Amino acid sequence: MKKLLYLCLILMTCKYATAQVKVTRLDKTAIPKTIKYTGRIIDAVSFTDKDGEHLVITTESGIVPSKGPDSDNFRNEELHAYHYKKTAGELKLTWQTYDFIKDCDVDLAAHYLPNTFAVTDLDNNGIAEVWLMYKTVCHGDVSPSDLKIIMHQGDKKYAVRGRTKAKVSDTTYEGGEYTFDAVFKAGPKTFRDYAANLWKNNMIEDWK
Repeated sequence: MKKLLYLCLILMTCKYATAQVKVTRLDKTAIPKTIKYTGRIIDAVSFTDKDGEHLVITTESGIVPSKGPDSDNFRNEELHAYHYKKTAGELKLTWQTYDFIKDCDVDLAAHYLPNTFAVTDLDNNGIAEVWLMYKTVCHGDVSPSDLKIIMHQGDKKYAVRGRTKAKVSDTTYEGGEYTFDAVFKAGPKTFRDYAANLWKNNMIEDWK
């Protein structure tokens, strides 16, 4: 009997350890009309974890003119992320991310890096991690851009901040450095490993 119980425990543990969050990608028509967002949708997904049903939307504004009497040559760009959780049968906003570049009269960017959005369960606790990575910059040269990774797990926010790695001459690069915030430093190593790899694979500045 003890052997049977032990075997069952092993099977349950293995199943839990290999569990993955099932993510469903949504198009604009599949998003409930009650959900409010600003900008053009970049990613929209739903998923279910131990904490319930969730909806995440990321958006970008694109470059738009600044407003005001003295802003003829100035432009803005912004990005958003919204997380909704189903509570009592309704989707309610539980966190959001907002970043921007305002009143820029040279080259500007505020956008997500392609193929970096992800929903994971790296620590296998049944609660999903949502990963965002984006850059912001207003400059008229080839210097690095600001680069960030923002990750949410439940009500916790994790952040990595640094700069892209930019080629500033035929033989010289600048940037590429990053810093984990206190929450990342205190969190599981598997989170830092994932973030470091994400940074390594996406830090090179692309001027396209």
